Amino acid sequence: METNLSFLSIDVGTIIFTLCNLLILFWVFKHFLFGRVHKILDERQNDVADRFKKADDAMEHAKSLETEYTGLMEGAKEESAQMIREASKKAQQRSDEIIADAKKEAAAIKVRADEDIEREKKRAENELRGEISSLAVLVAQKVVEKEINEADHDKFINDFIENVGDLK
Repeated sequence: METNLSFLSIDVGTIIFTLCNLLILFWVFKHFLFGRVHKILDERQNDVADRFKKADDAMEHAKSLETEYTGLMEGAKEESAQMIREASKKAQQRSDEIIADAKKEAAAIKVRADEDIEREKKRAENELRGEISSLAVLVAQKVVEKEINEADHDKFINDFIENVGDLK
């Protein structure tokens, strides 16, 4: 049985030729293709790294803005509370001023009323004096018209005292 196994034989020339082709192909790939592929991969890697860096920077900026806005909101709350306190204080001061003015006005009205009462009192006293004078004249006329004895004299004096007491 002889089979022809010549196609399975190892030929050193073919191996060397194949190795040379492989080395030439590797060198061509390395020279023309691998440099460009590495360059594209490096650019892609740098682009991704830049995007991550920008995203981190944006996140950090957002956190700082959030902190700043939180501080501003707290400041605004404090400022509004301060404004409310000041408005309340001003309102209380205005209320105190109004009350003080009202008390002054009431005191002035009371003084005027006291003065009016005093004037009316003096006017009434003057009228009373005038009536007392008229009664005295009337008593004198009656005394002159009739002769008075001791009993009539006492009666006139008592009547006069009673009329003066009624006038007060």
